[in-house]
Amino acid sequence: MEKNKALSMLGLARRAGKLSMGHDAALSALMDKKASLLIFTSDTSERLRREIGITMEKKSIDLPVLIPDITISEIHYSCGYKAGIITVNDENFSKKIISLLQDRS
Repeated sequence: MEKNKALSMLGLARRAGKLSMGHDAALSALMDKKASLLIFTSDTSERLRREIGITMEKKSIDLPVLIPDITISEIHYSCGYKAGIITVNDENFSKKIISLLQDRS
């Protein structure tokens, strides 16, 4: 249930223009310090996660990183765009999404 709410919130953030979806867009949001949350889908590669982690470490970027039980297909269905990496570029959306995804047991 919380997963569906989180996906709905991601869709809302997408329509509000507060998401950067895909490798290049997310990396750009991280570098420009626009991102307040980084989300990897559960089916992204370890290589991608490691690459982004190294970049964040080198640039001293400190923000929450989540790897919820959400697939690329579920992101595509809720946001209309296939992406394995997403940044949320709004503090309020980020807080709500974090609370929804961390409430799951």
